[in-house]
Amino acid sequence: MKKVTIALIGAGSRGMESYGSYALQNPYELEFVAVAEINSGRRTKFQQLHNLPVERVFADWRELLSQPKLADAVLICTQDRMHFEPAMAALQAGYHVLLEKPMSPDPAECVKMGAYAAEVGRVFSICHVLRFTSFFSTLKRLLDEGAIGRLISIEHSENVAYWHYAHSYVRGNWRNTSLSSPMILAKSCHDMDILLWLADADCTRLSSFGALTHFKSENAPPGAPMRCTDGCPAAHTCAYYAPKFYLTGKDGWPASVVSVDTSREAMMKALEEGPYGRCVYHCDNDVVDHQVVNLQFDNDVTAAFTMCAFTDDVTRKIKLMGTKGEMWGTMARDTNQIEVNEFGTGTHKVYTLSNEGGSQGHGGGDFGIIRDFLRLVRSEGRETGLTAAATSVQSHLLAFAAEEARLKHSVIEMDAYGRRWGFERLVANEI
Repeated sequence: MKKVTIALIGAGSRGMESYGSYALQNPYELEFVAVAEINSGRRTKFQQLHNLPVERVFADWRELLSQPKLADAVLICTQDRMHFEPAMAALQAGYHVLLEKPMSPDPAECVKMGAYAAEVGRVFSICHVLRFTSFFSTLKRLLDEGAIGRLISIEHSENVAYWHYAHSYVRGNWRNTSLSSPMILAKSCHDMDILLWLADADCTRLSSFGALTHFKSENAPPGAPMRCTDGCPAAHTCAYYAPKFYLTGKDGWPASVVSVDTSREAMMKALEEGPYGRCVYHCDNDVVDHQVVNLQFDNDVTAAFTMCAFTDDVTRKIKLMGTKGEMWGTMARDTNQIEVNEFGTGTHKVYTLSNEGGSQGHGGGDFGIIRDFLRLVRSEGRETGLTAAATSVQSHLLAFAAEEARLKHSVIEMDAYGRRWGFERLVANEI
């Protein structure tokens, strides 16, 4: 098996921990040979973990891509609004590209990236990791085998735990649409992609409702300061009090996002000075804290999706209803199960699934997407991936359309919406 070499652009949580760890555990399959990261602490840590020579370590992705070709592929894990330029430049420089989701907060940029990858004949995969989990791949297999007959309807929910929402979408990088992406794109383009995959048809129309309701200044406890560390009177009762959440003594996410140095002293300093010590009611966040999307597909399948921050649950739950039966399940580390009921026979089956990749993120999907990308790179694009551009752009367009429907209180006709961004040209090129 040929070892694939990759240059990493963006050594944050996803690049460093989710994908970098795969290379460390599978050194005969994958080797990171260069990194570009603006944060000096993260840059140095990645350099040390992967034993990179100093001449392969860059502060800016432009420096990396200006060198003679350094690797087989580039993995781009920068922030949402920093995807388009490095992706286009990497494709132009002759690299295959694995791009973290969302592709871009701009639908036109999503289409352009897919079209250019096809033009230059490169592998261009998007990190829709849920397709590579044992949970969703088993659901898909059972559907294709006719376990519940013809699929009629889907109920799907993404539970974004209150503490996870506060970390990533109130204090964190994805808190503000103008700085990153709307919530339905940043967090739930995964789910739009899964619904598209399971429905196995184009979406014809959708509607959406939701709002930012709770995380506003008017809902702050009386006397709450701008920072939790400034003597908040609600410190003992507030579910979002930052020191209680972050100063646990545990390394890894989310502590590693707050500070590269996760010692108590460094963490406390980061909370006193950085974004993660802010009161959740006094931040610059504007993304929704709950949203629903209703979708109709051209094979008459309907789907209802709910995302909500007000839960202690971190699982995805789904129910699929068909003409001959129904199946449901929860994607979770401890209860990764699918149950199937057959109407005619009364048969009840339970499938208990293992997470490929063990404790790795997204139920093993993070490692699954890397394995698939390596397969595609070794084939030089002759093989097809589950998350190629046309498929991923289509699911991104569902998220963009859902946000427009929410803001305009309208039903979006997806055919016309896709034409607005040139999606039909992308499909015509069979990307």
